[in-house]
Amino acid sequence: MPTVKTNGIEMHYEERGSGEPVICIMGITAPGGVWEAHASVWEKHFRCILGDNRGVGLSDKPAGPYTSAMMADDYAGLMDALGIKQAHIVGCSMGGIIAQQLALRHPEKVKSAVLMCTWARLDNYGKSIFEHLKAIKAHLRPEDMMRYVQLLIFTKPFWDNDEAAKGLAQGLLDAAGNPAPQPLHALEGQADACISHNVLADLPSIKAPCLVIGGKNDIFTPRWMGEELAAHIPNAELHLFDNAGHAFHWECLDGFNQRSTDFLLKHSGS
Repeated sequence: MPTVKTNGIEMHYEERGSGEPVICIMGITAPGGVWEAHASVWEKHFRCILGDNRGVGLSDKPAGPYTSAMMADDYAGLMDALGIKQAHIVGCSMGGIIAQQLALRHPEKVKSAVLMCTWARLDNYGKSIFEHLKAIKAHLRPEDMMRYVQLLIFTKPFWDNDEAAKGLAQGLLDAAGNPAPQPLHALEGQADACISHNVLADLPSIKAPCLVIGGKNDIFTPRWMGEELAAHIPNAELHLFDNAGHAFHWECLDGFNQRSTDFLLKHSGS
């Protein structure tokens, strides 16, 4: 993976496809490679940039706390380094709060945004989940930490699907053998960014078209968060998949890939 210097860190990224750029920003604990099942579709139409967030993968992992604004500036610098003046932004969970900050802090850089299973602000329940992630990270093996995350993000029907269960089991093996595991301080830094993010009052100033998308049965970031986000962004589209959780984009893989691709293509061109 190539690297650029941005906002005081070395940031690694992967690039694939051609066309208008799409910056793909993943959630807490996850490197850019997790976009594979979606980027393999988007790259047929777009130049996809898959970044490793500050604190994970092959990017630098400085001491925290981090903020969503700081991490948005990381991506603004990545775009500058790659000569990208404007891009579509797709952000998942924590990536969605980073995408919001890009649209607020660097509006000229954002052509459209897909905001996945994310929030404008957290309630005390949501903050407690991230505090719990920080606490258990200190005590769990990587595969056990992954299992807890899986329990948060996938719904019971997905667990009870034999083929899906094989994928979940493989995820545990991958976590156990990860050559670049996320250190505790970096998870803590990312969690701090999630907890402190609150841009509800600023959302009406977002001018870029946005698709707010998620699952109706999300226990990690419940549907009210997506509904609130969409209600405060002018002309935002909202779609929540039935019988899907935080990982709706895997549980409803074909539906999400099609809907997101249609949205990005709709807002492409001059």
